[in-house]
Amino acid sequence: MKINPSTGLLQNGKHVPSPNCDARPEETEISLIVIHSISLPPGRYGGDEIEQFFQNRLDKDAHPYFAEIHELKVSAHVLIKRSGEIVQFVPFHQRAWHAGVSSYNGRERCNDFSVGIELEGTDTEPFEEEQYQQLARLIRALRDTWPAIGDNITGHCDIAPGRKTDPGSGFDWQRLNQLLDSNFSEKTL
Repeated sequence: MKINPSTGLLQNGKHVPSPNCDARPEETEISLIVIHSISLPPGRYGGDEIEQFFQNRLDKDAHPYFAEIHELKVSAHVLIKRSGEIVQFVPFHQRAWHAGVSSYNGRERCNDFSVGIELEGTDTEPFEEEQYQQLARLIRALRDTWPAIGDNITGHCDIAPGRKTDPGSGFDWQRLNQLLDSNFSEKTL
């Protein structure tokens, strides 16, 4: 997996541009990865509602929950679907609107310096192995491009405690750490 540093896009990836982004503050180095979870409607997988949501095209009449959220202007840099497919919404060098009011190690406004990665899922259900494999590949590519990220990987719940709960108890941090600590190669995955 490779990132084109001039465009901020994954090479050979699916790109679905979101209008919900803007420029990062000048001289801001990308130094954090924030992991989220999302499913629309909650607990249902496989549709294109997440893409619609991040593009401000969600039909408020398609589901009762959508009437509550359809006016929100949010995005993430990427979504990793249950199948492992990665969809990119915002170039990495731009600021996606994923973290909201947030703080990491005393730094406020995490959107300014982070990459937001959504995993298709809920706070309580286990994620798929292919999602962990793709997440590890993506994190390695992000670290190669922006070394300041290092080990700065956290959940939305940790940067917005009391306000957010994702990726939740269904996310296996130990599994992710095993994949990141191993010397796996693209060919073995």
